[in-house]
Amino acid sequence: MHATLPLLTKTDFPPIRRRRLETVQVNLGYVCNQTCLHCHVNAGPTRTESMDRETVDQVLGVLAASGAKAIDLTGGAPELNPHFRYLVARARALGARVIDRCNLTILFEEGQEDLAPFLADHQVEIVASLPCYTEELVDRQRGKGVYDKSVRAIRRLNELGYGREGSGLVLNLVYNPQGPSLPPAQERLEADYKRILGEAFGIAFNGLLTIANMPIQRFGSTLISKGQFNAYMTLLRGAHREDNLESVMCKSLVSVDWQGYLYDCDFNQMLGLPLVVRGRARPHLRDVLGHDLEGNPIVVNDHCYGCTAGQGSSCGGALA
Repeated sequence: MHATLPLLTKTDFPPIRRRRLETVQVNLGYVCNQTCLHCHVNAGPTRTESMDRETVDQVLGVLAASGAKAIDLTGGAPELNPHFRYLVARARALGARVIDRCNLTILFEEGQEDLAPFLADHQVEIVASLPCYTEELVDRQRGKGVYDKSVRAIRRLNELGYGREGSGLVLNLVYNPQGPSLPPAQERLEADYKRILGEAFGIAFNGLLTIANMPIQRFGSTLISKGQFNAYMTLLRGAHREDNLESVMCKSLVSVDWQGYLYDCDFNQMLGLPLVVRGRARPHLRDVLGHDLEGNPIVVNDHCYGCTAGQGSSCGGALA
């Protein structure tokens, strides 16, 4: 796989600093039941990295001490971590909003038969990847048969109340472009998703989050192989909007890798660019327990233009 970091380090991206911490985003490991072309984590069934119980408890300690309102669980497939349910239950007991970045097909994996009721019982907010509303494009990006399983998974979640008005159970879907292009307008695409999926399958969801593909890891390597990397970076830089800087997720989020090391965002984590903490070359959860990160400079490189281009992009969808 081609390394993208050497192509991103020379940058004129504007300097930015942290605000008050609101979200602790935790990568529970790179083990996944899927292998997706756009995956910036390079996750898959052959990966073995997985957060241990000690580190999970350190996450909970930082969550409680920081006063962060939300914990955002990602992977790989975060549900495949053996301590996933323990972490969810303890975080909910702390009063935190819990987000599970779910690939939907995990609901049909052996041992996950009761996953959907567990998520509903703990009022976990589900953010589920469905990069298109057509079977052909979803299966091309995520693997044969993924679209059919994803639709069945959404229907199962709908039966539990997810995506239904008044249930309090939030189900948001995620769109990623198929190639080196920016996402279309989020609001208009959401309306198309709801109409087409509703008419075809009778399924419902709360909102659609459009997320730009980052030129790193598997997607970045594919761009290099196809000779499209420079053109994509030109697109991102040319579409930069200064007003998106106010809302980029790294200002209020800290990203934790499976070993407990800290980064400004999930993308920096995948590039090995650690969060800046005075006196620590590679800060860990235990280094920030009880410390305020507000005002810290955020590590930026050229890939950051992926978050400020066009309508903007974050783990919560479009910024503008």
